Amino acid sequence: MATRFILVRHGETTWNREGRYQGQIDTPLSDFGKWQGERVAAALKDIPIDACYSSPLSRSYDTAVMCARHHGLAVTADDRLLEINHGEWEGMLASEVAARYPDLLEKWRTTVVDVRMPGGETIVDVRDRAMAAFRDYAARHAGQTVLVVAHDAVNKAVLCSILDIDLSHFWQVKQDNTCINVFEYQDNGCWRLVLMNSTAHLGFLFSGIEQKGL
Repeated sequence: MATRFILVRHGETTWNREGRYQGQIDTPLSDFGKWQGERVAAALKDIPIDACYSSPLSRSYDTAVMCARHHGLAVTADDRLLEINHGEWEGMLASEVAARYPDLLEKWRTTVVDVRMPGGETIVDVRDRAMAAFRDYAARHAGQTVLVVAHDAVNKAVLCSILDIDLSHFWQVKQDNTCINVFEYQDNGCWRLVLMNSTAHLGFLFSGIEQKGL
């Protein structure tokens, strides 16, 4: 029997709106982000969920708590779901990064696989730790439904991995705040995508908002 995963991105933060790189800085949900969290929680409340995991960062963890409370579940924090470590970029506006690191930013926006921010990590590092977590969850919760709440870069890396596409396609995957993704780990060891980047619970099928930072 397949193990089903519901992968959600956290609600909006003020830094999301400002276009400021968050990385592993613990920024809280904005008021709008809390509303988004309540909406995604309502959308998932009638779906049987057996376990819930989240990044320990509050923007993700608080979103997960909103969802898990409808199911009487505790949220298990997992460091492997942390957002990408942006190193020296963390706390900077996208415009500031563009001014101070123009060449590296251009590489991040194009040849993303090869980029490591000063003091940070690569998207390959993120994929490897996140997929190790998902393989553990699949083994631990075989045949069950698992809710995971994480971050933009984490979600994109995971989706590329389950679709067996190279991380060079990272920027071709969009993850809006509180979007819902659904995929399954099947008995034959294959992954199957069911739903990606759904924001119907927010009142629209997709968002036209372009994100400037992570």
